[in-house]
Amino acid sequence: MSRIAFLGPHATFTEQALRSLPEASGAEMVPLAGSLAVLAAVRDGDVDAGCVPIENSVEGAVPAVLDGLVEDPPLVILREAVLAVRFALLVRPGRTVDDVRSVASHPHGIAQTRGWIAEHLPGAEVLTTTSTAEAAAQVARGEFDAAIAAPLAGETHGLTALHDDVADNRGAITRFALVGRPTRPPAVTGRDRTTLAATTQNRPGALLGLLTELTMRGIDLTRIESRPLKDRHAEYWFHLDCTGHVSEPAMGEALAALHRRCDKVRYLGSYPRAGNGATDAADPAPAPFGDPDADGFRAAEEWLAGLRAGTRA
Repeated sequence: MSRIAFLGPHATFTEQALRSLPEASGAEMVPLAGSLAVLAAVRDGDVDAGCVPIENSVEGAVPAVLDGLVEDPPLVILREAVLAVRFALLVRPGRTVDDVRSVASHPHGIAQTRGWIAEHLPGAEVLTTTSTAEAAAQVARGEFDAAIAAPLAGETHGLTALHDDVADNRGAITRFALVGRPTRPPAVTGRDRTTLAATTQNRPGALLGLLTELTMRGIDLTRIESRPLKDRHAEYWFHLDCTGHVSEPAMGEALAALHRRCDKVRYLGSYPRAGNGATDAADPAPAPFGDPDADGFRAAEEWLAGLRAGTRA
């Protein structure tokens, strides 16, 4: 890949995650203002791929990214990266905590440090920016007094860290997605993730039916989120992460069944789960799938008839 966009400016957590991926080697990395701008650049063909944050272990999914992934033309996730997130309180050299009247960060950065800010900066105005690194850049320009950002952003913009590791939950991680235009998925590794989104009719049991298609085939659902359809009241996209790969029979059957059952299904990619492939165990084989045989249907009908007749319990 020759050009890869990422949520900028330079020194964001997203850039750090992108640099951990093999696709970044030798590529021109293009910082853009906002995740939606990254997705748009991929769709328009201005870049070959884009890296955006998709989920945080504290705050959950990034809504703008989920909404952007189901827009047209389609995009798919090619690979993911997981990054431990460590925040510092950054100020211009010579400033102290007593000088901090405003503090800025990305909304997820604020969410992960809200308790620390309330305890240590109770009188500061809290403001949001497009990225943690942009907050640091604005502090360097004198627009805010302090930023909650990565230590690397402080080094990049000549700031001083008054406090390090200021997160409320120090074990927090963020998952990032490398996104591109539809292409053949990476080869099966045995420890893959398939991401998709689906809409169903607003009727009783519709979501249960969707989930049943996965359960019957032994597919492990690891994440489900709902996002409203922007042009229809009380209807939703259901975003799903599942273990398995589109090339495997069980996942293929499930996707085909969802295509029949749902109003719309958007396949968002099959790709290796982030981690050490040399040591992580492969996923267990899916449970066998098949319809009950005729004797099973007959026995169930007889049992139900006995319930209705009062001859069985």
